[in-house]
Amino acid sequence: MAESDLPNGRDALQFFRIASLPPDFYYIPNFITMEEEASILGKIPAQRWVTLSHRRLQAHPSTLLKGHTLLASPLPDWLNKPVVERFKLLGIFEDTPHEGPNHVLINEYRRGEGIMPHEDGPAYAPVVATVSLGAPICLEITRKSAAADEEMQVHSDEAVSTNTRSQYIAPTRILQEPLSLLITTGPAYKDLLHGISPVEIDDNLNAETVANWNLLADSSLFEEAGGRSERATRISLTYRDVLKVSSAASRVFGGLGRR
Repeated sequence: MAESDLPNGRDALQFFRIASLPPDFYYIPNFITMEEEASILGKIPAQRWVTLSHRRLQAHPSTLLKGHTLLASPLPDWLNKPVVERFKLLGIFEDTPHEGPNHVLINEYRRGEGIMPHEDGPAYAPVVATVSLGAPICLEITRKSAAADEEMQVHSDEAVSTNTRSQYIAPTRILQEPLSLLITTGPAYKDLLHGISPVEIDDNLNAETVANWNLLADSSLFEEAGGRSERATRISLTYRDVLKVSSAASRVFGGLGRR
């Protein structure tokens, strides 16, 4: 999507609001172009991947220190342009402490991989912008329960997560197409959990089960496949504003982790 094609200002975001979910989720299809997607994928540094039990990830400009502190260092250009420039046009981060994202977590989900229901936690301002690359995937939305709140644990730069019961809302799924942008803010950030089921096929995809069905770039692709989407490797770029930033630590370590 060219900058000239984007609506200007946060008021224009209402066009992309997922109306069937609690506020505030926004879904913008074709936020980047296929050429821009290929450029970003080609610049993800192979040596930065950290392998977990069910996925790989890397953090830019660095992982968080204890106390959820980020070493002050700019994001690499390939994560800034054109994505962050377009965020500014939409005013996505204009009310966060640093008025822009200062941290990007890159997750890779291969076929059959996922992540348990979780929230992003107190280390960040309550605004998340996620660009999807490679392949479509379903994000599942659940409510937090009182019991879940008591049992959550904070894991450094990763999410706060729980295995406890959650009350489902309907429709519960957001279908994230490649090239798309999903924005989560306000009550949606604070009160709801999100996760990805570790399945090989997302099925039963239709207007009744997918909350953002009317906002998809091309829902006919899924209709023609009988409401099924075969999982393939999907990479997400999750942009956030870390609240605590240490300039002193950055000078001592010389911007450790920047690529």
